Amino acid sequence: MAIQAQSQEISNPKGLYDPRPHGYSHMATVPANSTLVFVAGQAGTDEKGELSADFRTQVRFTLKNIETALKSKGLTLKHIAKLTTLVVDYGPEKHKILIEESKKAWPDEKYPVNTLIPVSRLALDGMQIEIDATAVLLKD
Repeated sequence: MAIQAQSQEISNPKGLYDPRPHGYSHMATVPANSTLVFVAGQAGTDEKGELSADFRTQVRFTLKNIETALKSKGLTLKHIAKLTTLVVDYGPEKHKILIEESKKAWPDEKYPVNTLIPVSRLALDGMQIEIDATAVLLKD
């Protein structure tokens, strides 16, 4: 089943399980006449660069920070084709929070492709999540 996004095709081929309940898709196909926009790994920091101790708050700020970066190029979260998510001390509770927050960010379930990598530590003390994004800008 293919779902056409604004600038890329998000799909979940038959023969693979449906990943949408977990907040991601299996494939993103990017047209040749597109510009790729890479967003460096964003942390769950507020505008002052401060981290909350709460994982859900960090996830929300991380997605907001990605959204802010994309907005500077006229893009939205719907333009994201690929995410890489790094999570410290990953487990079932953090998995549940990631799914819930992904459903809020992509309520239409047109989730980007996402590779989730559990890690032992990130760059800053107290940093529990980092996400980088690759978005697609379709050229006219």
